[in-house]
Amino acid sequence: MGRNNIVGAWGEALASEYLRKKHYILEAAGFRCRFGEIDLIVRDKEYLVFVEVKLRRSDSFAQAMEYVDHRKQQRIRTTASVYLADHPTSLQPRFDVIEIYAPEGTMTKKPQIHHMEDAFQ
Repeated sequence: MGRNNIVGAWGEALASEYLRKKHYILEAAGFRCRFGEIDLIVRDKEYLVFVEVKLRRSDSFAQAMEYVDHRKQQRIRTTASVYLADHPTSLQPRFDVIEIYAPEGTMTKKPQIHHMEDAFQ
């Protein structure tokens, strides 16, 4: 596993733990198909939430959310459609973004986590 994969897995694990503490229920992690990948899929009351996790050292260049542009959102929506075709549900789909700022990378003791619900407007 390369360095970027290790850091990405660390960020996704932080996001997963953050969501668990908020009483979300993990359905899937790292769901992949030919259209793309969804980092986390969780349940939150009446929602099935597709979560994109963005990890950055700082927001001095751009906020992490800015990396989830229209094209990225469309790939996530298409990938979510594939997931829903294989996992039918009565839950309402929702798309969230979790930004994690970790100035010292995986050595950051208290990374900042920002959760944006219903981020794809």
